[in-house]
Amino acid sequence: MAFRGTFDYSLDAKNRLTIPAKFRASLSEGVVLAKGIERCVQVWTPNGFEAYTGSALQGVHPLSDQARKLQRFFSANSFDTDLDAAGRVMVPAVLLEHGALRKEVVVTGAGDCLEVWDRGAWTDYNAALSVELPDITAAFGHAG
Repeated sequence: MAFRGTFDYSLDAKNRLTIPAKFRASLSEGVVLAKGIERCVQVWTPNGFEAYTGSALQGVHPLSDQARKLQRFFSANSFDTDLDAAGRVMVPAVLLEHGALRKEVVVTGAGDCLEVWDRGAWTDYNAALSVELPDITAAFGHAG
């Protein structure tokens, strides 16, 4: 399933995030919460996370310094969990800190995963991304 859309949510007092209802079936076999490259928390299916990390490390010698650092980043900063009966996941403190997540968050689709952003940070990031988009598409040889 492709994860698409933008959804406003609030973390509860126990730092639980409600997953949008339309994505819960896709995450029923398990959830991986992980640090994003940007200041967000990614929400993956276990198979999706394995494919992502495998792709990132593909072609890199496993004993190289870069491969070891990437593997360490992915492994140390990801957490296996499950949805509770209400479709929520508890966000670990280290991920809350990484994403600077407070009560008001945005859950965004990012294709292969969901991302959880502080609402204000997402607003700023998305506005800047919209300005950058013509340059990004031009760099790939597409008209802006």
